[in-house]
Amino acid sequence: MGRTTFTRQAVIVLAVLSLGGCANLERHNPNALSHSDDDAYCQAQGGPQGSAAYTACRKNRDVAATRSDRMERTHRDLAERMLNGQ
Repeated sequence: MGRTTFTRQAVIVLAVLSLGGCANLERHNPNALSHSDDDAYCQAQGGPQGSAAYTACRKNRDVAATRSDRMERTHRDLAERMLNGQ
């Protein structure tokens, strides 16, 4: 009976850890900001679609997202190199 309880607890712990990893990946998803969020933000800040201010806003948000993606990739690569002892 003790071995069954231990096995059951081990399975539960593994399931919780697996789900926790999924939740963490969702939080750091680089595509979390959708196209419609950028559109709504830039319409509120810059004006209607097609205006110069709207276009500049969209460009700035694209540049910021690209920079953020690059930084995230750099951190992941560094962590992987550290784990591999390089």
